[in-house]
Amino acid sequence: MNRRRALGGAVRRGAYRSWLPLLFLLLAILLLALHETGVLTPVENTLQIVVAPLQRGAAALVEGAGDLFQTVREARELRAEVEELRERVDALSVENVRLREFEAEAAQLRVLLNFAAENPTWAFLGADVVGRSACLNAPCGDVVGQEPNPYLHYLSVNAGAEEGVAAGMPVVTGGAVLVGRIAEVGPHTSKVQLLSDPGSGVAALLQQSRATGLVRGRPDGSLRMIYIPQEDEVLVGDVVLTSGLGGVLPRGLVVGQVAEVQQQDFALHQEAVVRPAVDYRRVELVLIIASFQPLVQEEAEPGEQP
Repeated sequence: MNRRRALGGAVRRGAYRSWLPLLFLLLAILLLALHETGVLTPVENTLQIVVAPLQRGAAALVEGAGDLFQTVREARELRAEVEELRERVDALSVENVRLREFEAEAAQLRVLLNFAAENPTWAFLGADVVGRSACLNAPCGDVVGQEPNPYLHYLSVNAGAEEGVAAGMPVVTGGAVLVGRIAEVGPHTSKVQLLSDPGSGVAALLQQSRATGLVRGRPDGSLRMIYIPQEDEVLVGDVVLTSGLGGVLPRGLVVGQVAEVQQQDFALHQEAVVRPAVDYRRVELVLIIASFQPLVQEEAEPGEQP
């Protein structure tokens, strides 16, 4: 019984649904006819008054949503552009640092090469030097290490006996600035005894007054010029040069500058505190003077023809 009722209801619903399209068509035709005759004009005007704000609100909502999506898209694009620009800035910063390093290195090499060109009769080692790397067959003259003990005052350079280095050879940097002399020589490395080492002694003269003396290192790393004649004038700021006496060093290499004069009335000599011409801790490029023309020549033996 229930099954028959359900089957009958389904048939009636199917018949009703089959008439719906026809009813909608007839209703549409009727409304179109009423619209053409003007009967629905008051109703349409009323509906337009009611619907117009809703249409404007919906249009504003759609436009706002569109602007929001546009803003989100533009924000993503700007973020991507910012990331790209940041990467470019980082790359340019690295390149700028590299160019500055190249410029500083080129300036140092230019000074050393100018010094070598001013002394064409001398022989040099270490014109092509880079950094502080310790390499067995690296270019000569690169500073590769510093002794941690402040009282030793030695630099290690990667040029040794195989490159022609010998003990006692002068070592310069920054042009004509004397750093020290070769103290120990290995196959491909050498130790440079700095002027600040207490065991170092260099015959020197003052550029202005031409007073002579001996520059020695001190345990605290400073330099002191001793054995200056009491009657000679010593001025603060005067440049200290190598005198070349003894023939162990070329004449005219820069040692430093007088920072203080120490004079006692009853002393035979006066002394001067000398400020080094270079910070030995920052030495990177050096030239080893392999040969030069000594100032003092050996005298001929008696009976020999000059």
